Order: sequence, then structure tokens, then C-alpha cells
Amino acid sequence: MNFKIKKGDKVKVLAGKDRGKTGVVEKVFVAERKVKIEGINKVKKHQKPQRSGEKGQLISLSLPIDISKVQLICPKCSKPSRIGRVLDGDKKVRVCKKCQAKFE
Repeated sequence: MNFKIKKGDKVKVLAGKDRGKTGVVEKVFVAERKVKIEGINKVKKHQKPQRSGEKGQLISLSLPIDISKVQLICPKCSKPSRIGRVLDGDKKVRVCKKCQAKFE
């Protein structure tokens, strides 16, 4: 599968508990159709002590979110927009549907 969202893209969350927040994509999980976004979908996990004498602790993790719940933010117009693809020579380039700016 070929997704229009890639690692390093700035995205806006459209649904869920973090609706309206923006963040940068850390990783794209192609098989699960999910993306991991820095600072979004945070959960706290209890971790057991690994060795004797060590204490357990709470760890804050950010879990992946479904790719359909995020929208790419155009770097030129700074608005969430849909993405198209245009042939630029012999390469396909992502293009903002609102302002026609090319993504690098």
C-alpha cells in the first residue's frame, strides 16, 4: 500500500480524545494502517520491577492512531488539506489540494 502520509509530516488529529491537536509523524505502520504521532494518544502503563529491590513505575507511552483519523497540514498554507499526486517529470509528487503547493 502507498500512503499519502509519511514520517516527518505535520498532521492534525480529526477524531478521538486528542481531536484538534497537531503533531509530527514518528512512524507509519503500513500493515495496520496506523501512524504514531509525537505527543498524541498518550497512555500510562504500569511497569513491574525487573530486578529484586527495584520499584515498579508508571510509563507514559504514545500509541498509534488510525491513519483515517489524521489529516496532513500543508507547509505553505498551514491548513489541513487533502493531498493529490502530480507527475513532475518522471516522479510523482504530493500536492496540496487547496494551494497546489508541492510537498518536499
